[in-house]
Amino acid sequence: MLEDIQAAIPLGFFLSFMVGPVFFVLLQTSAIKGFRAAISFDCGVLIADILFILIAYFTSFRLLENLSNQPGLYIFGGVILLIYGIITFFKVNTKEVPDDSKKIRKADFLSLFMKGFLLNFINIGVLVFWLGIIIIVGPSLNNQPNRVFVFFTTVLVAYFVTDIFKILLAKQLKRKLTLKRIGIIKKVIGIILIICGIVLIIKGFLPKNQFNIEKGLEKLEKNIIE
Repeated sequence: MLEDIQAAIPLGFFLSFMVGPVFFVLLQTSAIKGFRAAISFDCGVLIADILFILIAYFTSFRLLENLSNQPGLYIFGGVILLIYGIITFFKVNTKEVPDDSKKIRKADFLSLFMKGFLLNFINIGVLVFWLGIIIIVGPSLNNQPNRVFVFFTTVLVAYFVTDIFKILLAKQLKRKLTLKRIGIIKKVIGIILIICGIVLIIKGFLPKNQFNIEKGLEKLEKNIIE
């Protein structure tokens, strides 16, 4: 068990610094809306990850085949990310100027939680990532449910703890943010979301002989072993 935990911690740390839509939106939320708002957003992300892990664990090989045969899932997720990125790029809300005197309502926390969940859940690439981890790591854990549970729980805890430090660091920028700077941040994040959306859409249109998730995971496993 101790070896499983030691192996899981670096993966959780690495996962927290994977550059993608969630990474930048989390930092933006922390800097603009504060610590509790960012934690609410991150909890939504975490729940989506847990759901993906459960789906990947219980339907791994069948899911692998379905994803390879239905690239439309990538197109769907990519279009949503693209639209969200465009909205983020063009929409600047003057109410988002940091103000410690304004308290965030419970409804806002729920909204941020759902935002984190949906932003992570619509990215089918995250599901493929967890699917690959399970296929690669599962045999080394002898596919024992208790070892798998300990491993992935440790990964998510390490991920969440690292995110807390990221949130605290981003929060230090709060006093330096002006409406103009917030606008720039949102435009940059919008561009990142648009790029991620386009990448997913392109994956969906790739020919089946190039859209082979199983071969990609085999290459990933080979690289890790080497």
